[in-house]
Amino acid sequence: MDPSSVKRLFPSVSSGHYFNHAAISPWPSSVANAVRDFATENEVSGPAHYRSWIALEKSLRTNLSRLIGASSIDDIALLKNTTEGISTVAWGLDWQVGDNVVLPLDEFPSNRLPWLAQSERGVEIREIDIRTAENAESALIEAMDENTRILVVSSVQWNDGFRLDLNILGEACRQRGILFFVDAIQQLGALSLDVMECHISFLAADAHKWLLGPEGIAIFYVNEESRPLLCLRQLGWHMFDNPWAFARQNWQPASSARRFEAGSPNSLGQVGFKAATDVLLVQGMESIEENVLNNTNHLLQNLMALKKIRVTTRLEQERRSGIVTFKPESGSATTLHRALAEQGIGCSVRDQAIRFSPHFYQGAQDIDDVTRILETVL
Repeated sequence: MDPSSVKRLFPSVSSGHYFNHAAISPWPSSVANAVRDFATENEVSGPAHYRSWIALEKSLRTNLSRLIGASSIDDIALLKNTTEGISTVAWGLDWQVGDNVVLPLDEFPSNRLPWLAQSERGVEIREIDIRTAENAESALIEAMDENTRILVVSSVQWNDGFRLDLNILGEACRQRGILFFVDAIQQLGALSLDVMECHISFLAADAHKWLLGPEGIAIFYVNEESRPLLCLRQLGWHMFDNPWAFARQNWQPASSARRFEAGSPNSLGQVGFKAATDVLLVQGMESIEENVLNNTNHLLQNLMALKKIRVTTRLEQERRSGIVTFKPESGSATTLHRALAEQGIGCSVRDQAIRFSPHFYQGAQDIDDVTRILETVL
């Protein structure tokens, strides 16, 4: 896809500078068109073409397996959100008293609260400060021992974009026989990721951030060896092979990740998610990652040249992601955020800092424009 074609896919560029993809992304026009067409189909003929919906669901699983490097579409479940995927693992493992969980300090609540809740079942929760550690990966690995059941991380931290090396962590888990869970919501769609290479047991990510899709649908990856380890905490008609065989006597859940999809599918969400993954796959994740990191590098260079702000994102190249954060030297981030919004800049406030998160279809000119506006506002 040439740059002009990419720009045309995102009409949102004509209504300001949207640097908030770490929150909710504007839809590409192809996603909006797919959803509109599906709504019209329902309006005119209802589910007359339901077989095509099933085919699209399979295509979505195929796209997602390609995006994350899964070995099979059988590893892919379609859930409501990242939180559901996290909770499926946290409440599904057969915990033993004395087990422990290792995770970074200050994880997003959705990737913290379900694990903390397991303390009531005799599980020790070890939260590690990865930002003050000399080496974040080593600090997490050193916190694991013979009683560690699972290592839990966000591959990119929600508040400042701190990026972890999943290859190092996954290899450490593989060597020790420890499960590895990754909340990939701030990486998938922006940066490349390979679940097989990183020895990931479980992964979850919503569609509505860097993946450019709608809210209310998410990818949940579970490798074949780990699926039997999770007790099923909900049962329903859709979690079986050939789910339409309602008169069956054998209600053995599917061996695939479909076993975690208890109820009726979000067909509308699947249509939007499929169209979004088409955009990412046509563009190519290597190209997308290159653009995203170029944006980050250029943005950091511009911000560090400004007075009256302090960059709070880590500057080491290996820690960079699509997220850049900074604080005003005087006044509040909330006030600055409001002033930027009035100038048509979409961003967020996280931990009393401004969070910028441009995507691949934006570039140096967009970043320079935003920098000039920021300098004027300051």
